[in-house]
This record gives sequence, C-alpha cells and structure tokens, in this order.
Amino acid sequence: MSAQQIFDFIVVGSGSAGSVLAHRLSEDGKNTVLVLEYGGTDRGPFIQMPSALSYPMNMRLYNWGFQTEPEPHLGGRRLATPRGKVVGGSSSINGMVYVRGHACDFDTWAEMGATGWDFAHVLPYFKRLEHAHSGEAGWRGTAGPMHVTRGRRINPPYDAFIRAGAAAGHAVTEDYNGRQQEGFGHMEMTVHNGFRWSAANAYLRPALKTGKVKLVTRAFARRIVLEGRRAVGVEYDRGGEPLIAQARREVIIAASAINAPKLLQLSGIGAASTLLAAGIPVVHELKGVGENLQDHLEIYFQIKARQPVTLHSKLNLVSKGLIGLEWLLFRTGLGATNHFESCGFIRSQAGIKYPDIQYHFLPAAMRYDGRAAFKGHGFQVHVGPMRSKSRGHVRVRNSNPHEAPKILFNYMSHPDDWAEFRRCVRLTRELFRQPAMAVHADGEIQPGSHLQSDAEIDSFIREHAESAYHPCGSCRMGAKDDPLAVVDPECRVIGIDGLRVADSSIMPQVTNGNLNAPSLMIGEKAADHILGRSLPPSNLEPWINPDWRTSQR
Repeated sequence: MSAQQIFDFIVVGSGSAGSVLAHRLSEDGKNTVLVLEYGGTDRGPFIQMPSALSYPMNMRLYNWGFQTEPEPHLGGRRLATPRGKVVGGSSSINGMVYVRGHACDFDTWAEMGATGWDFAHVLPYFKRLEHAHSGEAGWRGTAGPMHVTRGRRINPPYDAFIRAGAAAGHAVTEDYNGRQQEGFGHMEMTVHNGFRWSAANAYLRPALKTGKVKLVTRAFARRIVLEGRRAVGVEYDRGGEPLIAQARREVIIAASAINAPKLLQLSGIGAASTLLAAGIPVVHELKGVGENLQDHLEIYFQIKARQPVTLHSKLNLVSKGLIGLEWLLFRTGLGATNHFESCGFIRSQAGIKYPDIQYHFLPAAMRYDGRAAFKGHGFQVHVGPMRSKSRGHVRVRNSNPHEAPKILFNYMSHPDDWAEFRRCVRLTRELFRQPAMAVHADGEIQPGSHLQSDAEIDSFIREHAESAYHPCGSCRMGAKDDPLAVVDPECRVIGIDGLRVADSSIMPQVTNGNLNAPSLMIGEKAADHILGRSLPPSNLEPWINPDWRTSQR
C-alpha cells in the first residue's frame, strides 16, 4: 500500500454531507482526507446552469438510475429514485430548493433517541453553513459557505399564489427558514452568481485547494475493510483495478440513503436475515441497516392558464437557446433560477401542531424531470404530505457490489397517508378558487375537476403520485440500546469502532421539506462530533400557531 493511500479520514461520497465533512475535517490543516466518488466531474452547463436541472437528473452519466421494486400500493408501478453519481452528489442534480425543516422535526428526532439533535442544538449548524442573502435577522447565517438566495418572481402567478394562500386564511411568512415556517412565502434556492451552488462548489473545491483533501473520482466503493470490530479502510475499484485506502482515524460513509446501507451490508454489517439471503457472511448484526426507509410522495396539481404569462413560451428550442446564451455570457436571466420561487407550508387539519403539507409553485405545467409538458400555458404546484407513516427498506440482492439493491418504499401502505393526500387535493382546489389565482386559472389539467369522491382521488394518487426524491432514514440514528438504531447520536455505527455514517440515511424521521439543507447540517454537526467539539445551543424559540389544537389555519 502506497503512502498516498493512507489518510486520517476517508469519506465515501462527495455529496451534500460528504463535501461538508471533507471541508470541516481538513480546515485546521491537521488532518488529511480522502474523498471517494464513483461519479465524474460536475463541470458543464447541464449541472451548473440552475434552470437546466431536469437534464442531469435524467442522465445516467450523473445519476445512479435506481428504481424501486414494484410498489404494491401504487398499482405495482416502479418509481424513479435518482441519486447523484457525480462530484457534489445529489446536490449537483437536485432542484436546489433550500428548506431547513421545521423546528419540531428536530425535537422529534431527539425524542426518538437522537440526543443532542433537537432544534436548539441543530440551529447553530444551520446558521454556520448559510450565507443567506435575505431572511430574518438573527435566525439566519450570513457568513457560511452555502449561498442561499431568492428568485426575482417575474411571473405574476408567483405572488398571486402567495396572495391566494392569505385569502384562504393561511398565514404568510417572510422567511420559512426563520422563526415561522407555517404559511405562504418566497422560496429559497442554493444559487449564487447565477450558478448552482452545490456542496461541491461551496465546500469541496475550497477544501481541495488546501492540499489536505484528495478527491478520487470513478472510485466505486465495494466494502469497508474491517479488522475485527474496527474499520481501517475502504476497498474500491477504479478502472477495473481493486484498491484499498487506509484510514488512520475513521471511515465516514456519506453515500446516500440508498448506497450507505448497501455498503454496510456488503461489508457484513446488517440484519442477519438480509445478509445470509444475499450470501454475505455476518460480521456484525445490526437489524436496522436498510430498514426505516421513507420519502416524500407528491402529485403535480396542474392548472390551465388564462393568460400567456407562464414559461410555456420559453420551452421551444429558439427560446431555450437564447436563455442559455444569456446565462453563458452573463449568468443572468431565466437560466439563473430553478423556477421554484414561491411556496407554502400548511397544516392539513386542526390538532396538527406544525405544517404537514408543502407546496412548490412552478409557472409551468410539466413533470419535475422535465418530461410530459402540457401543450399550452399552465402552471402547477407540487403537493404532498410531509410525514408519511409508510416505511420501506433497502436490501442487497447478493454479494455483487455492482448490482443495484432492492428498494421498496412501501409507499401509501399506511391508511393515514390516503386521508392526508385527499386533504392535499381538496385544500389545493380551495387555493385555486381564491380571486388572486382565479384570474390566472382556467380549469384543472390534472387531477381534473371531475374527480371528486375519495375513491376517484385515491385512484388518481395511485396512478400519478411520484417521489419528491427525498429518501432517508435507512441507517437510523438512535440510542445505543435501541435494537433498530444503526448509528448513535455521534453518528458512530453501533458496535463498530472507527466507522460513522453521516448523510440523510441517519434521519430518524423525514424532515418537513426538501433534504439538501438538513443533509448539509448533518455534515456540519457530524464533523464536530468527529473532532470532539460542539457549538453552544440556541435559545431562539420558533413560532407555533397558538390555535393549532382547534384551528386548521
């Protein structure tokens, strides 16, 4: 083994948490860090131009291309489960939406055994990572690596959607990432100077310049190298050549909610039944590896537009070319936004303490992946429940590391999910009936106003619901004596020394919003745990609707 293959830390994955870890573990100049990434470069307009977001998500060059097993409660459909296979990981192919999550999400984590991950303890890490260009003073970070901005909201329906929420009796919030998440307001994005501001741009590139971090691309991690119950390195392939990198201190898996449990299982760490069925010797039994998988499911609620003010006129080749040219020359214009510029977070009924429905508003009618656009002017909201009770799993099929694992979210397996989704549909229809939106709305494209009964709405959901691409929970964090916990509150794999997991897989429960921001926070906080330090907790108190027990809005 050459000297270049020995590092203080090895990080598997260069995504949201992995890039943060590489930066923070090396910033004092005392530690060397190796980052292993199976994908290649993130250079090029498909990734760096914000409005081109649907392209990398559909390119096998940048996306692992995972699919679920047939989902039994969605008519046996296989749903796409994209994960970033590129420098920057999923932060290089995602929608760039920035949502911390609700304060109650993190308090719930702590109640579930993730001691020290309550809101008071995670807020300082959100503030450390942020460079927020707007937002509520005192609640936002202004000097961090991750730039967070807001769009210009040129399309009239952006602000009309917010006004419609207010007219329907919901709150309006000036900063859903500040004191008050609940309400309608302006959505934030990880875009800076016209570029996608991925974890690679924010964290990894500055870290590489220090000389303390080495990035190896096209490196396919096969297994964690163990000596007894201690992780000492990582075996990986590069160009067909098997290699081993050694860690003096620790190995940190930051490979996603799909690949993190897969890598543990390939290393003989997981449920004995899963490992033996795959022909893998059991090195250390941890029953929770790959279990507790969860996600956000959503529908695209689409409306015909009365006026030609949507993005439809910009979808032809000439307009796309002009948008691309302006972006290439000046980093401005419609190419410099993700087009998600207004949003809403509401509670679906009285008795729910904090929002359980999220809206992304888009002034166009098309799928998230850019396919199947409506042929005329239209707009849409992505809407779905935030805290599904359905749980699934990730399990290796066999000992071949190159074979995709079995992914089953078991979407809509809990009866409460159906009731919550029906409320999403009916509350959304109420929004579009408000005068502010009625001047723009000319009837439903989908679901279609003829679908009114529970059974009709359920059928639409079964046939058309899609993943919001927020998989998490498959290496759940919890107390050491919790039989289904995989990592302890310091992200250490329970029962294995020198090995941690730090990415969205450790979330005990999915957060109230998109997952990039909390994944960045996990990287920040995990780095401090590894280095034996911590930020003092915050004493800021979030806003909770005082009438939540008796009022839906």
